[in-house]
Amino acid sequence: MLVLCAVGVDSLHGKEWLVVSLDKVFGAKVVEGLPLVAIDDACDQGRGQYLAGGILAKLAVSNLERGAKVLGVAEVDLYAPGLNFVFGQADARLGTAVISLCRLRQEFYGLPADDQLFRDRALKEAVHEIGHTFGLGHCPDDGCVMRFSNCLADTDFKSANFCAGCRPKLLV
Repeated sequence: MLVLCAVGVDSLHGKEWLVVSLDKVFGAKVVEGLPLVAIDDACDQGRGQYLAGGILAKLAVSNLERGAKVLGVAEVDLYAPGLNFVFGQADARLGTAVISLCRLRQEFYGLPADDQLFRDRALKEAVHEIGHTFGLGHCPDDGCVMRFSNCLADTDFKSANFCAGCRPKLLV
């Protein structure tokens, strides 16, 4: 089972498409978990960003069911130590992952909204981080969803699917 949780907002209202898309990719039951709204202690006021690792630990405590993987979907900007920002992060040991929708939106860069492009990016980042919760590492295949994304161009280039080398390693 995959549990999808809102982070920093009350619900995933309007993101049903993500639940449906993840169900298709993983062939596993996807349910909405409890929202994670108390994330202020993960916020670095000076950066105006939230520490992804702090959110991962909270997701594990508040939502982890036996054998379930948990994906937090955040509307806030995330970072990790040593990095300016991250699109997402995962902890395979805890079975948790978090993605930020913030930098996946064209509007973040002062461009007109593009719903389809945003949804494609969000799905790719969600699948990528969930892949890490199943123990997958980064893949050298340019088209594989497990390819590391250093920028949006990398995310836009890769597919939302696992390559022939990664798919068999996925234990769903």
